[in-house]
Amino acid sequence: MPNHKEWAKRLPEFLVEAETLLAKSEECLSHLQLIRNDQDAVDCLLSTLLKLASKADILGLAAVSEFSRQIHALLNHAQLGMTLNHEALCALKDCLTLIAWQMELIDPKTGQLNLDDSEQISLIEALAFQVGYSQFQPLARCAPLALAAFSERQA
Repeated sequence: MPNHKEWAKRLPEFLVEAETLLAKSEECLSHLQLIRNDQDAVDCLLSTLLKLASKADILGLAAVSEFSRQIHALLNHAQLGMTLNHEALCALKDCLTLIAWQMELIDPKTGQLNLDDSEQISLIEALAFQVGYSQFQPLARCAPLALAAFSERQA
């Protein structure tokens, strides 16, 4: 079972990877703002969101992982025929901005992100509305954006 030192060592690596993935997501978003529904940009965005979620899972960063997966699910739904209009792209940008902000607020010693999930829920609902998915239900969370310590996750 990895100890706290291992987790503390992996967090900076994750933050660098997350920053790279978020930058790539922003590039995809910028491309979509120029060329609506460009399939390559959508695929790139979907892929980077899943990679971010997967990497967050490794460290037990459930809030980041779940939020990334919810965005992915909505975009995947939108890809099935919905046009990503200006409002949808703005809602998506807001979601990506929140993820970047949350990365900065992770306590490097404890791995905690002690925020309530109301902003995530609000942004997911806004994105869902913009992509025409009125029946979308955000994933239920056991605790408000509390991140499990790496050692707890591996237990």
